[in-house]
Amino acid sequence: MASLLLVRHGQSQWNLENRFTGWIDIPLTEAGRTEARRAGEQIKALNIRFDVGYTSVLIRATETLRILLSILGQEGIPIVQDPALNERHYGELQGLNKDQMRKKFGEEQVRLWRRSYDVAPPGGESLKDTAARTIPFFESRILPDLKAGKNVLVSAHGNSLRSIVMHLDHLTKEQVLALEIPTGVSIRYELNPDGKVLSKETLKGA
Repeated sequence: MASLLLVRHGQSQWNLENRFTGWIDIPLTEAGRTEARRAGEQIKALNIRFDVGYTSVLIRATETLRILLSILGQEGIPIVQDPALNERHYGELQGLNKDQMRKKFGEEQVRLWRRSYDVAPPGGESLKDTAARTIPFFESRILPDLKAGKNVLVSAHGNSLRSIVMHLDHLTKEQVLALEIPTGVSIRYELNPDGKVLSKETLKGA
């Protein structure tokens, strides 16, 4: 049996400013670092020795992973960084304020851009587009580690993780609309050697 820990990065500066971030490389706030440390303490209580860590190439995820591993005392494990785990690309919305976009385009349109499965913002990716890169990466790189009995820690983003959770939980495109993963939140899966999910637990924030 192997453990998979999915962790959304801590609060970034643009999370704080309520702006669409996407692929723009925005660092954590001090509150975000605190969220990462809190997540690290929660994971530490599980007493899991990780064999490998995965992260996107964006600093808010890489810094979160660094903080997690420091709290765990496991800084020496192999780390794989890959843009396949990046946040969805928000296209023309990147850098813009979400409330201002709601006033301009309407609450429902912005909700669809943010939460739907197959509606993409102008010039950007839908969750379906994001899944088209995250799921093949998960199946070709992460899942073989899990099937080999390795414990895996993943630090990534709200939508890249939503797509992976959708895949693992077999959610429909209607069900995924309601799925939100807050910053600093960890989700633990246990999988058998066939890659089948045996259990799932969301570690609640303090």
